[in-house]
Amino acid sequence: MSTHSTNFSVSEEELVQQEFDALLNDYLNSSHRKKVELITKAFNFAKAAHKGIRRRSGEPYIMHPLAVARIVSSEIGMGSTSICSALLHDVVEDTDYTVEDINNLFGPKIAQIVEGLTKISGGVFAEHASAQAENFRKLVLTMSEDIRVILIKIADRLHNMRTLGSLPPAKQYKITGETQYIYAPLAHRLGLFRIKNELENLSFKYEHPETYALIEKKLASDEIARNIFYKEFTEPITRKLKELGWEFRYKARIKTVYSIWKKMTTHNISFEDVYDIMALRIVFTPKEGLTEKDQCWMIYSAITELYKPHPERIRDWVSNPKANGYEALHVTVMAPGGRWVEIQIRSERMNDIAEKGLAAHWKYKTGENDESELDKWMKTIKELLENPEPNAIDFIDTFKLNLFASEIFVFTPKGDIKTIPQGSTALDFAFALHSDLGEHCIGAKVNHKLVPLSHTLQSGDQVEILTSRKQVPQLEWIDYVTTARAKAKLRAIFRREEKAEIAEGQKRIEKALAEINLPPENDNYVKILNHYKFSSRNALYLQAGKGNLNLEDIQKVIFKPKSQSVFSKYIKIPFVSTGDKHKVVEPELVPATRVDRKKTFILTEESAGKTYKFADCCKPIPGDDVLGYVDENEIVMLHKRQCSVAAKLKSNFGQNIISAKWAVHKGLSFDEVIEIKGIDKKGVLVEILHVISEQYGVNISKINIETHAGIFVGLFHINVHDKQEIENLRKNINKIKEVNSTKRLQL
Repeated sequence: MSTHSTNFSVSEEELVQQEFDALLNDYLNSSHRKKVELITKAFNFAKAAHKGIRRRSGEPYIMHPLAVARIVSSEIGMGSTSICSALLHDVVEDTDYTVEDINNLFGPKIAQIVEGLTKISGGVFAEHASAQAENFRKLVLTMSEDIRVILIKIADRLHNMRTLGSLPPAKQYKITGETQYIYAPLAHRLGLFRIKNELENLSFKYEHPETYALIEKKLASDEIARNIFYKEFTEPITRKLKELGWEFRYKARIKTVYSIWKKMTTHNISFEDVYDIMALRIVFTPKEGLTEKDQCWMIYSAITELYKPHPERIRDWVSNPKANGYEALHVTVMAPGGRWVEIQIRSERMNDIAEKGLAAHWKYKTGENDESELDKWMKTIKELLENPEPNAIDFIDTFKLNLFASEIFVFTPKGDIKTIPQGSTALDFAFALHSDLGEHCIGAKVNHKLVPLSHTLQSGDQVEILTSRKQVPQLEWIDYVTTARAKAKLRAIFRREEKAEIAEGQKRIEKALAEINLPPENDNYVKILNHYKFSSRNALYLQAGKGNLNLEDIQKVIFKPKSQSVFSKYIKIPFVSTGDKHKVVEPELVPATRVDRKKTFILTEESAGKTYKFADCCKPIPGDDVLGYVDENEIVMLHKRQCSVAAKLKSNFGQNIISAKWAVHKGLSFDEVIEIKGIDKKGVLVEILHVISEQYGVNISKINIETHAGIFVGLFHINVHDKQEIENLRKNINKIKEVNSTKRLQL
């Protein structure tokens, strides 16, 4: 947000100059060609263009482009073209300068990138759902033209997230929603792991501030013990590697608050039970005459002589790099004191790619045919754009499918290795090899056994695609595929078929109208659409073209000659008794009170079910971290902040998201389920029931208990007023000796 103000004071001028000097310092310490004059020119131009404008936080606006340029330079490792584009990225949008002005002063390349950034300004999403998604389509388009556009956009988003505190909560939720839904997966896909982690962590900080503060406090109190352990653990490794003549350095990686919370909630464990809070990175300088892969395994061998490895926790991304270019060898070893520690072994090159992603990956390219998985991914993006979804929000979903985080490796019959998204089916693989194979696919042989099109592939499978020229794509195939490429190809085929059916349907409808001497006018179409219950002409034409409609209705029912009595029009009007006479009641529309989107919506008991409702998808209860979505009737739908449906709403309908706060709720009650696990011992159920019913007076509506090999799992359906009641209950049930864990099930 920017507002006009007076010129900067002397101290602000010094602050701006200091930040620019720091940017130049970052750049001069990099390996790029030194185009200091060009960067200085871009800075002076942007500073003059934004003169007198301030950010919402009150600082001079130029501090934002400077901060983005610093991220682009030092955290992503890009050169002068990108730095200048970052400095100029808001000039065309916020001032009177045009792309032509940028072109004349800085050349076509910088102008093209600035134009790309201007097209997708204001966050990915602007005011309306379709416009938001259209902007996203533009983002993907510009990305396929020049990847630097999206890298600078991610840097812009990272700085906005770092300064999100100056915005009101509703705006924060919109921005964190977009960040988690689009930007973090994009950063991951482009190999920007550190930035991806920070984006997720900051989103979590603003969505769940209390939980964030609690985990952060625990991390801080654990720091001294962690450092002592780290020192004792690394000493033998240091001695061993130095003996063997390795040059290396350590980097301790502490899990982010967000990833700790995710692990705690996914596995229902406490902070103390998250064993991999710390991982150790060993970054080595490769020796001459040996491959980096061999050297990773040599270091692995040296470490596993000291500490025993976990046999199921070796991750070899050296032999088969991840699709986003990530290479490393991960091993989890048992440290003294019975603690598992993950060690990541990387060369300096691998570390550079892991830290800076795509930009670094290009730096290490060796030849013309050096096509990486990322290059292949960019080709897929271009293919998606050749057959774009007509519905822009569907397009976002299709693109999201392509931001796969996990991938598997499968082999062709000739033994070639192919990387495909985890969860891919045989039909996905056929489309991944060639569109023609996909369209004519009748089945596949996986490890020499015949399987259907919908068969899910596993890493290491050998896959042979079987085809027939007579085969054509079927509508149910959409349910057989999981990848964006296959879905886009199939939808394009079905759209071509639909166009022919729509044209045929239009002819049939117009012919039916002509037979009763009626023109194909809008009023006539409204009647036809209402009768067949369609919202658009194309939907009507399509079903008419497929032969699914009885078109005789047009003549016999919709435009039936009128022979009704004058009284018939009153038959359907409701009559109500008002004492001695009947009165016709006209339906009365009650205007909805508009919800103030800028204020925090207070959730009172009296308003429950009237001005706000609880979303069925995540079923929030008082005490949960929530946000509101204002629907078309100005009713606030309440969602948990981590709800996946809410994530989509935040991304596509950001202007309708509001912050919401609970008032005290003790009158309403909610059905919740807690899962209790423990040792199956006589009397344990009586103890649990005593805590729930006697100590807390909570009603139990249903109990389901299963026992196996001395362990019981019980589901207790209880009636509570708020989240605090559940937490107190869990805390006291956990005190029972035989109980191992309690968990609130998210219905």
